[in-house]
Amino acid sequence: MNDRSTDTVLAPTIDVHLGSDDASKALREDVTAGLTTQPKELPPKWFYDERGSALFDEITRLDEYYPTEAEREILLQRAPEIIDLVAPETIVELGSGTSDKTKAVLDAARVRGTMRRFVPFDVSEAFLRTSAIDLAERYPGLVVHGVVGDFDHHLPYLPTGDRQLLMLLGGTLGNYRPDDRLAFLSAIASRQSAGDHVLIGIDLVKDVGRLERAYDDASGVTAAFNKNVLHVVNRELQANFDIDRFQHVARFDLENEWIEMLLRSDGEQVVEVSDLNLAVTFSDGELMRTEVSAKFRQPAFEAELSQVGLDPVAWWTDQAGDFAVSLSRQS
Repeated sequence: MNDRSTDTVLAPTIDVHLGSDDASKALREDVTAGLTTQPKELPPKWFYDERGSALFDEITRLDEYYPTEAEREILLQRAPEIIDLVAPETIVELGSGTSDKTKAVLDAARVRGTMRRFVPFDVSEAFLRTSAIDLAERYPGLVVHGVVGDFDHHLPYLPTGDRQLLMLLGGTLGNYRPDDRLAFLSAIASRQSAGDHVLIGIDLVKDVGRLERAYDDASGVTAAFNKNVLHVVNRELQANFDIDRFQHVARFDLENEWIEMLLRSDGEQVVEVSDLNLAVTFSDGELMRTEVSAKFRQPAFEAELSQVGLDPVAWWTDQAGDFAVSLSRQS
């Protein structure tokens, strides 16, 4: 084990590719498009204001919600093996948040002694700055280079040039529908160099009852999280959604093998979004989708990786077989 105890704590650097108006512009565009189409839809990224992030953190500790702890189990057990297979000089994490589970991988990489740089990538500048300072202090001598951006526009701004492990954890990939998912995987693969690796956490197909309970807990935390998107639109766009007149719905779509989270209108109502000069009619029982969360099977997922030029290397699950972490390599 390398002794890094005398290394200097390096001040993290942060590249910001999202301007102060970018989030507002994106919200306006997404809400306009989502409320004027049929069926209506709001993207899940708007769940995550301060309140929504706190609610999701609470969700991850619920008995019904298994993915977080299942993925943590895999990473704690397999991190040394992952690092031995990759020997990364740089680790990049998309949607890094607090990088809590990632620390198992960073710890293993630190022991091996090849890692010199960590690149957390997240949409929240404030969150990323706090996390980057914590990581720099936890790993003296490590270069922490944060990037503030979104997946759809700013992947090309990630640093390249050495042996990399890119990580996308937490089942985030499941929020993409098949065509968009393939495009996103292709964008990831296109920025990789030969020998670079990609580590992805994905939820697996299982008993429908367990899946639906994970997204509709008995204590109602997920319902509050789902409805939080209406609070965000009300606050940011001067809308008048009556939160109590929308009910949380979570159901598994057997054909597409994904969970849908929706909000069901309780009675006929008209919602005004003042900043968009928009009046939106909801019929009684109308469903508005707020999230899909795809569940995967190994053969189909590895076929998608191969389709974009990523060769499957390893596949690990937790002991219960609920969740998987896939390692692939650029051809």
